[in-house]
Amino acid sequence: MFTGIVKEIGTVKTVRNLSGVIEITVDSDVVNSDCSVDDSIAVNGVCLTVTAKNESSFTAQAVRETVLRSNIKALKENMKVNLEPALRPNDRLGGHIVQGHIDGTGKILKIIPQSMGKEFIVSTENQTAKYIVKKGSVCIDGISLTVADISGNEFRVAVIPHTENSTTAKSWRTGTIVNIETDILGRYIEKFISPEKAGLTIEKLSELGY
Repeated sequence: MFTGIVKEIGTVKTVRNLSGVIEITVDSDVVNSDCSVDDSIAVNGVCLTVTAKNESSFTAQAVRETVLRSNIKALKENMKVNLEPALRPNDRLGGHIVQGHIDGTGKILKIIPQSMGKEFIVSTENQTAKYIVKKGSVCIDGISLTVADISGNEFRVAVIPHTENSTTAKSWRTGTIVNIETDILGRYIEKFISPEKAGLTIEKLSELGY
């Protein structure tokens, strides 16, 4: 589990395609110094397990499902990635609850400079957009952000200068493909109420407290 608060920008050292599984090695100082083999690290918001490490870098693998749903497949040597170690029980929950399970990707459609920071208009698949709500939380490339507005499958988020300078958001351009994880609470609510949809009655609504 993560919070969407990026701790460090790492640099991709190597990328290997192992029959559909992508293995990456990432150079890192802060996150790597405090991780061990079998630990979880969010790389651009994707939860990956450390399979090997040395003094300057760690190696992790992304399975086929992760590769299909995320921008991991587009990583190349020397690219920058957002890194966050797994949440400890006594850590502050500075962002929101993030699992590191990517729902899909989005595209940066427009960048709007502000007096303090920037706003980004992002488009995503309809299946992902339905879980994004105004004033709710969304995780983009591992960054916890608040949704300022949403229309159809496009939504708007704002990034303050500190966040932009501390993450890969400073390199986002029009057309950049980013990972998106929606708020897990919305998916659980849908799951809980979906069996009731077919037999929803006044009595059932009353029973549920409406």
